[in-house]
Amino acid sequence: MNLVALPGAELVTPSRVAIASRGVTAVIGILVALLAYRGYRRNDIRKMRALAVGIALLTAGVFVAATVTEYAGGGAGTVLLARGTVTITGLCAVLYALVYA
Repeated sequence: MNLVALPGAELVTPSRVAIASRGVTAVIGILVALLAYRGYRRNDIRKMRALAVGIALLTAGVFVAATVTEYAGGGAGTVLLARGTVTITGLCAVLYALVYA
């Protein structure tokens, strides 16, 4: 069976779609984190600052860590380790915001 390649069809690959969706998640996460930070600045509540840091790490931080590690030549295990480390740090910040601050 012959498939005809459409012009520009190579622009949409699974890896590019994955990177784009992770980028959109990072941008939306940063917007939410900025709103939480604005709440911290307006009301001087430490919980909001910790929540902003946690959300930023869970969204944009994971994206940046995975992208930088991948482009630096890290293997799949290294990328997963970087993502996991940033995720755990972000979850700790959110936990701190909800329980301790």
